[in-house]
Amino acid sequence: MTDKTPFTKILIANRGEIALRVMRTARALGYRTVAVYSSADRHARHVRDADQAVFIGEALPAQSYLNIAAIIEAARRSGADAVHPGYGFLAENADFAQACRDAGLVFIGPSPAAIVAMGNKAGAKRLMLEAGVPCIPGYQGDDQRDDTLTAAAREIGFPLMIKATAGGGGRGMRLVHGEAQFAAELRSARSEAHSAFGSPEVILERAILEPRHIEMQIFADRHGNVIHLGERDCSVQRRHQKLIEEAPSPAVDAALRQRMGDTAVAAARAIGYEGAGTLEFLLDAEGRYYFMEMNTRLQVEHPVTELITGLDLVELQLRVAAGEALPLTQEGVRFSGHAVEVRLCAEAPSQGFMPQSGTMHVWQMPADVRVEHALASGEAIPPFYDSMIAKLIAHGENREAACRKLARALDDAVALGVPTNQHYLARCLRHPAFLAGHATTAFIAAHGDALLQADSVPGEGHGGNGERDPALSKTSGVSNPGAQALATLLLHVTAGEAGAATASRTSAALPGSDITHRLPIDYRFTLDGAACATRLLELGAGRFAVTVAGGERVLRLAGRCGHELRYVHDGLLQRAACVRDGASLWFDDGVAAYRVEDGTHAAAARSDGGDADGRIRAAMNGRVVAVHVVVGDTVAAGQPVLTLEAMKMEYVHSAPLAGRVGALHAEVGGQVAAYRVVAEIAPEPAQGEAPAGTPDVARQEVA
Repeated sequence: MTDKTPFTKILIANRGEIALRVMRTARALGYRTVAVYSSADRHARHVRDADQAVFIGEALPAQSYLNIAAIIEAARRSGADAVHPGYGFLAENADFAQACRDAGLVFIGPSPAAIVAMGNKAGAKRLMLEAGVPCIPGYQGDDQRDDTLTAAAREIGFPLMIKATAGGGGRGMRLVHGEAQFAAELRSARSEAHSAFGSPEVILERAILEPRHIEMQIFADRHGNVIHLGERDCSVQRRHQKLIEEAPSPAVDAALRQRMGDTAVAAARAIGYEGAGTLEFLLDAEGRYYFMEMNTRLQVEHPVTELITGLDLVELQLRVAAGEALPLTQEGVRFSGHAVEVRLCAEAPSQGFMPQSGTMHVWQMPADVRVEHALASGEAIPPFYDSMIAKLIAHGENREAACRKLARALDDAVALGVPTNQHYLARCLRHPAFLAGHATTAFIAAHGDALLQADSVPGEGHGGNGERDPALSKTSGVSNPGAQALATLLLHVTAGEAGAATASRTSAALPGSDITHRLPIDYRFTLDGAACATRLLELGAGRFAVTVAGGERVLRLAGRCGHELRYVHDGLLQRAACVRDGASLWFDDGVAAYRVEDGTHAAAARSDGGDADGRIRAAMNGRVVAVHVVVGDTVAAGQPVLTLEAMKMEYVHSAPLAGRVGALHAEVGGQVAAYRVVAEIAPEPAQGEAPAGTPDVARQEVA
């Protein structure tokens, strides 16, 4: 079909930063825009920035952003004549693409047939084999009996991968090292695949250990033109989720780029593709590449391609959807410099990367790199959607310059109120193996422990004067004396903002003397959950002596402007960002971010720890999806008590000790806030004193 399909108003069937990204280009091209929103997004920025907005349902995705009927009705009510799906949610849903066509709407993406063809891993792999595209040896048959799959696994050989045919994102995927583990891993993968995608079907593939993850961006129009825009390297991943993407890849030279590009173009032609798409490959150490899957949508990491080509990929999408021919040929594609992107997520690296939600009290992004986000200070991050809250992208004349620029931008970003992976990403960018261009998909696994430590990378110097005091660094997520000292100073100088009594901090001048007499102040607080007890003595002239477990440290307050505080420690002038909300204090010293809960004026805890024993607190804001016990039940330590769902993940909260369920403060379907007590376990008398602590939390992914 070569007929034009003009449109004037675009409904963006998505939220957050991608909705804003599409609106930006649509507005520049003269289109009007329509946002859709759930009850959790009534005041979201994508709603405010659109020309019109339509409410489509409650917060859960199935009731809003995955509700095809509600979105089609929103287009009808608003008069939109085109729909852009963004990425995620319904972006690769063939039924949604067909529903748009049936409603007379232009779907800004490929045809439903193309989405179906590439949406199933088994079917896509068969198509690519027929088209001559190199694929990983494996089994992608319809016969899913255990015996058939076991026989196929033996023929393929170990190690091998089990993959859900209907999905992605690492769900339903297992690496199996030997036949002894195959049956159990197959059951687990099938169960997860069925829960996440509604289908237990899997494929088997030979495992390529420590490969590069390389993807080729392609574009095709309805006039038969197909081009590629080069590759992106997405090898740095955690649990099959991309963390860092860059273009070009340090492992791809011009000759390999041409071969992979030609393969990607041939694959797109084989299915009559139209629009933006991405062919994903694994590249082994010998330079052999193998097809994995095709994403029939715009990718999260598309900005790095835009920065090295100078093209607006959303603009190309809109032009192709309107029936225009691509405005350039393959020979016209030019590459310039290097671009790197990181995904900033609301998660706590020191707590197993547990997703986080809540109010982001201070949100300041750097101005010298490209930032895609939809947040502002004081806005809430809801627990119902993906944990990615921003993308930071830097462009430089070469890879070293781009990485250096992006790492510095992460240092300068301020995100206080909700934990993020901000500093973890900076350490990844500064790691010698990454800087040398050696990072494969094994990078995180190989360097995981070191990357979690703030002072693990030699030469990681930054701060108010270009240096960083290692004594005030965070290690392995556990509070240390330097961080305790700074926390004590910040609690002291922000006391008025908490509404706390300040009488104990009043200084009295001694008669007949200009020397000020000051009494020491004892502080009790938790630093990222660890109990701390310190003592602060004001020395005058802005100097404070703080006694912590590691001895005494002297800090001088050099000034404060807004959320930024400058201080001197051990001769170094440094800075920290901080914000106070009641008893809660968040601060970031440029190396790590911390949460402090001030207990100085609270009643002292019982010496036997009884108030804390057995209390299970919600690990995050979330929805209760299961309660596994009733009041009066006897439970063993580690036994599941309830399950919360947040940001596409389920978290099983278990009993911290053996005893009897004394109280439940949550019910299925209810929402709970982070740190709220959701259950209480009374210890058995015969057990004696049991240590207090955070309950065990097990995690599994959900759709």
